[in-house]
Amino acid sequence: MELPPAHTTLICVALPGLAISTDRGQLTGQGLEGFYSGGRRTLSRCWLRVAGRDPLAVRARMLSADRAHFVAVLRSFADTGPDPDLIVERTRDASGSEQITLRSSSPRTLRLPVEVALGTDLAELGAVASGRSGRELPASVHGSGLRWGASSGHVTVTAEPPPQDALASAGLLRWDVELPPGGSYTVGLTIRQAGAGGVRVPGRSWAGPLSAAAATSDDPRAAALLGGAIQDLEALLLRDPAHPTDLYLAAGAPWRCGLAPAEALAAARMSLPLGTRLAAGTLRTLARTQLGGGGADTGKIPGPLRDAGPHLPPSCTGAEATLLFPVLLAEARRWGLPERDVRETLPAAENCLRWLMTAVGDGTYLTDPGAADFARCETQAHAHRAALLGADLLETYGRPGAPGLRQWAQALRSAFHDDFWVADRGGGRPAAARTADGRQVQQLASGGAYLLDTGLLGGGMFARGLLDRTRTQQLARLLGSPAMDAGWGLRTLGRGEERYNPFGHRSGTVRVHETAVAVHGLTVAGYEKEASGLLLGVLAAAEAFDHRLPEMYAGERRTAGAVPWPHPAACRPAAAASAAAVRLLVDLAGIRPDAPAGSVVLSPVRGAPLGAIGFTGLSVADAPFSVRVSRLGVAMIEEAADGLRLRT
Repeated sequence: MELPPAHTTLICVALPGLAISTDRGQLTGQGLEGFYSGGRRTLSRCWLRVAGRDPLAVRARMLSADRAHFVAVLRSFADTGPDPDLIVERTRDASGSEQITLRSSSPRTLRLPVEVALGTDLAELGAVASGRSGRELPASVHGSGLRWGASSGHVTVTAEPPPQDALASAGLLRWDVELPPGGSYTVGLTIRQAGAGGVRVPGRSWAGPLSAAAATSDDPRAAALLGGAIQDLEALLLRDPAHPTDLYLAAGAPWRCGLAPAEALAAARMSLPLGTRLAAGTLRTLARTQLGGGGADTGKIPGPLRDAGPHLPPSCTGAEATLLFPVLLAEARRWGLPERDVRETLPAAENCLRWLMTAVGDGTYLTDPGAADFARCETQAHAHRAALLGADLLETYGRPGAPGLRQWAQALRSAFHDDFWVADRGGGRPAAARTADGRQVQQLASGGAYLLDTGLLGGGMFARGLLDRTRTQQLARLLGSPAMDAGWGLRTLGRGEERYNPFGHRSGTVRVHETAVAVHGLTVAGYEKEASGLLLGVLAAAEAFDHRLPEMYAGERRTAGAVPWPHPAACRPAAAASAAAVRLLVDLAGIRPDAPAGSVVLSPVRGAPLGAIGFTGLSVADAPFSVRVSRLGVAMIEEAADGLRLRT
């Protein structure tokens, strides 16, 4: 199946609502166009005609993550020469509404028929994406609008002001509009869906879990990127219907508007500077999905397989999520997760760690459940971090198992040093994976960046990684080399490797999440030059995407005056990419909190790649936190919780 291209569309998101449009503004029923609610297309066609003509589109842009604005013009029948004298503006909202405004610049009074042709197929998003949406449903006149029905429910569109005429057979609403010189006229359309779950009313009724953080910097791109990232994260929020207080992030729009455990945990982890409520909701939601039954999978969080590129079989996102769960809990506690939330989700974290030790058994490496003959580099990094942070967590709460986790982590580190390093004349590289018979998958890939992601412990310290100092230095050099650094961020596969493809989503694209992982790890390890190069590349790419980063884009080498090539199947917004933007920026201040100990360590990037930068509205120890870093790389706290002390 070939997905419809999404890179040229304007995607308004306020889940469970979507509005997908082209830059023309008209909804024609073609491709992905339409309003969606809960994964079903509620309106596929919204075609505006004025005086029997289509307005000429001149501009389309996003106003925010959930709203798009379209401007079109018409030349009226008055003798005004070639200049348009009628402006048509449309504001489209993901919650299920559209506002159409006509403004006249004509010196004469204009009397114009305005028609809006509406239609829907009530198709599931998956059916639309695969070209199986079917025919439009017949409409009936309903109040001041139209109604469509099917076995899955019905949809109504209400107009304000009510139309002078409604023609159900054509799905047509009509107004006779009189515009005096300089006058305007506005029509509002509201879409409501009803089904087995009752009527969905547009809009949201809950307060988001993310703080309203803001950035100021010598580089104005920082403020725009942080603001856009927070908007996109809020647009992707969902809540468990059975537990309405638990919020979590959908993976991304338009393709993955539901819960993807690994992405939800990774995004919640990178969003910790914005508060711990999202982490708490994500942990509780996923704890309820944890497998039981006493078998080998007991304690595992289920998740689908994920394509891993041309050199490895698909990977199990459930294993990744299971390893991320105790890591998120341990780090959220450091950022200020309330004690009641820690104790509530600690048993699920224990189950995750028991699954890890059961899966390892008498061996050394954690093989992938999706392909048991392969031990992946990044999986070992996830497992090692989970063992060390999990042991710290268990020991803190007097739970058993910490010594065994630390002992296994040490054995893994010793074996990894020999088995996962590919020796060559250039200093070597980490293998992407190792097979059961000892063969190394030697391609240079972005998964090596996870070897630098060691996780936050108490006292502002980071856990020890799998690589020694010499090999960490070599990996830093490789990640900052032209083979991996595209100039826009980190490639998923080194340029020049077999089957490299700049558009391959695991074989050459730049994935923003993995770039942020690399930047964070390089910064912590002290390789600020390489980290700054990757960071500045992502900032340059973000500017080309109006500071709303997609999950990935082509890894083609950056040249003077060029812009990154969009990937036609990339989600935008994407939870992991938006959260990665938060981490990329906040990492410049080097905030390492230990809320249980009432302390915080600041370790800013000394090179100050964006000049002076400050953050307000962050959250540490469940209180507002503001920090500023000077052009010399010196950090100063401007606002913090009472009693929170700065440690060196």
